Amino acid sequence: MLKWLAIALLLLLALLQYRLWLGDGGIRELHEIRERVAVLDAANKPLRDRNARLAAEVVDLKTGLDAIEERARSDIGMVRTDEQFYWVPGVVSEAGREQAGTAGGRGGMNE
Repeated sequence: MLKWLAIALLLLLALLQYRLWLGDGGIRELHEIRERVAVLDAANKPLRDRNARLAAEVVDLKTGLDAIEERARSDIGMVRTDEQFYWVPGVVSEAGREQAGTAGGRGGMNE
């Protein structure tokens, strides 16, 4: 009788081990899910960074006039009445855009 009980318990243990390692919701599936989470987390990192930059820009636009002026200069080409704007046709550069955006009262010059 004790021999049959030991065999039954060993079979039950083997069945439970099989379900733990290879069955649904087992260790193998947990490893696959963790790998998918790592891949998705890496794909979401640039999006989280972009969202953080946009949130900072929204706060800056809500609190400061400098950010609004810079945005108006870069997006719609705003020029104040006390400055002069020089445009050179056919020449576009990032340095020229930044200089025009921060020229203040000096007279921005895009080169």
